[in-house]
Amino acid sequence: MPTFGYILLIGVVLAGASIAVLAKDLIRAALALGIGSAALAMMLYLLQAPYAGGFELSVGAGLISILFIVAISLTESMGRQRGEP
Repeated sequence: MPTFGYILLIGVVLAGASIAVLAKDLIRAALALGIGSAALAMMLYLLQAPYAGGFELSVGAGLISILFIVAISLTESMGRQRGEP
């Protein structure tokens, strides 16, 4: 893969991490974290580490992002039930 592809993947990972840290909306932050993790998994796979890439994709992009989104959704719905803004 040409160097441009690696630079593009590094940019996606850094953009995802930056958005995850700076986002005001927690759902957007969790989605940005998942996208950054998926790009990191692709980069690991292209660097001849398929097991590390698969693990990052399944745990980092999949499991952790879904757990964050579910936890955020549950806490927001509990806040609405109590009458909090």
